[in-house]
Amino acid sequence: MTDHGVELLWDESTRPRGPEPEADAVYSVSGRAMGRQLVGVHDHLREELAKVRSIIEQAVNGTIGVGEARSEINTMTMRQNNWTMGAYCESYCRLVTLHHTLEDTSLYPQLREGDARLGPVLDRLTEEHHVIHEVLERLDAALVATVAEPRKIVQVQEAVDLLTDTLLSHLSYEEHELLEPMARIPYHH
Repeated sequence: MTDHGVELLWDESTRPRGPEPEADAVYSVSGRAMGRQLVGVHDHLREELAKVRSIIEQAVNGTIGVGEARSEINTMTMRQNNWTMGAYCESYCRLVTLHHTLEDTSLYPQLREGDARLGPVLDRLTEEHHVIHEVLERLDAALVATVAEPRKIVQVQEAVDLLTDTLLSHLSYEEHELLEPMARIPYHH
């Protein structure tokens, strides 16, 4: 699917919605704290993505060279030994994948157990995790190609644009649907 030449990997209008909050729902302090923690992780992913976008944009515009872009991206990370752009994006991709795996294996099953009505929302979120994983793999392939041919940085920008659209859309959908049930359903680590 495309929209104004932008590739769309899913239709937001088909996303299921969870149950409406009930008037007598009881929310726990720990549940609310977990929700804040989820938003905190998401905000970190959003900030890092914005930095990567900015640096890649500068490389595409020729404001900085690809090599400089790599080292600038490296300064954002925890001083990795391998300071290539690929290494940064690899660590970002790993962070996103770990976050999604934790949700799929721990958070989602407990929410499903606590309120079966969340099933369709949780299924959709898991499907979106798989789509995002494919986008991350596309970004990785574009980065590998750019190391050999710096002019392929344009493909990196396209992959980052796609990641931005899918990831930001996914994070806001997840927050909209899960913060209320997270505060309501007991969670055991």
